[in-house]
Amino acid sequence: MDEQWTPEAPYLNTASFGLPPKVAFDALEEALDDWRAGRVSWEPWCESTERARACFARLNGVETDVVATGATTSELVGLIAASIPDGASVLAPDRDFASLLFPWATQASRGVKISTVPLTSLADAVDRSIDVVAFSAVQSATGELADLAAIAEAAREVGAVTVVDATQSCGWLPLDASAFDAVVCSGYKWLLAPRGTAYAYLSERLRERTAPIHAGWYAAEDPFGSYYGLPPRLTETARRFDTSPAWFSWVGAAPAIELLESIGVERTREHNVALANRFRAGLGLEPSDSAIVSAEVPDAQERLRAAGIQAATRAGGLRASFHVYNTEDDVDAALDALAG
Repeated sequence: MDEQWTPEAPYLNTASFGLPPKVAFDALEEALDDWRAGRVSWEPWCESTERARACFARLNGVETDVVATGATTSELVGLIAASIPDGASVLAPDRDFASLLFPWATQASRGVKISTVPLTSLADAVDRSIDVVAFSAVQSATGELADLAAIAEAAREVGAVTVVDATQSCGWLPLDASAFDAVVCSGYKWLLAPRGTAYAYLSERLRERTAPIHAGWYAAEDPFGSYYGLPPRLTETARRFDTSPAWFSWVGAAPAIELLESIGVERTREHNVALANRFRAGLGLEPSDSAIVSAEVPDAQERLRAAGIQAATRAGGLRASFHVYNTEDDVDAALDALAG
């Protein structure tokens, strides 16, 4: 596995974007070279989208036909938000990521209301006044894990729709997508894809009530025979909610997510969390089940950059995140830089 990643220095910022494995970078370079030289037609590039879709479905325990693809989390959440009833009430964590929160807030002209509570209070705040519960499985700013089972049960008891943003968890945190109505994920973070890939599992009741407002030729039953004219010939699968794929992003996404599948989610989780807890211990923090470390460390960004180490600052503190390409040496180098 070591030969798949060759960062020039420790990279502890997967929560912002992941580093591509060699198989993904090579596939992308080959496609770009073919594009530059005009050697091929474009149709085979679409096959990468279908490979990635199938792999995402397997990673999350659902069938391929219930997974839609797009370019961004906000686009796919917005698709769902545009189809909830007028006057619906949405509940979300108060510090969740904007790409999950904004799509609901933009429906205010239809009377849709969004309220927020601390993540730890989310399950308790679900009552019969709530129509939708939207939350991230892992918080971007803090690395905090949602209580997936408790939130799912609370929503089920009142019939609320559940929409999970798995962008900071898919690939390292096991998740049964079928326990929720929607699981949406951008691929350029923990799934190590180029930016411009995203997935959405949609339950049967969401597929029935959601309008395919982005539908184009790729949403058709026969995409390559549906370039022109009416009526729409949309497929009955979740691909009816697809947007036309960004070819080169998906060319890189497919081998990356397939490699992660071969490594295994549990193995990845154990590796990532162990490194994160090694880092926490060095900072004097308590262990956690998260691969993202959030801490208040004075001048952290400057010290790490001086050592050539990439991490991030979020909510006024240091945010470091660990993936399969990280080693104990990376952790120790970061701790040495912060201690100096």
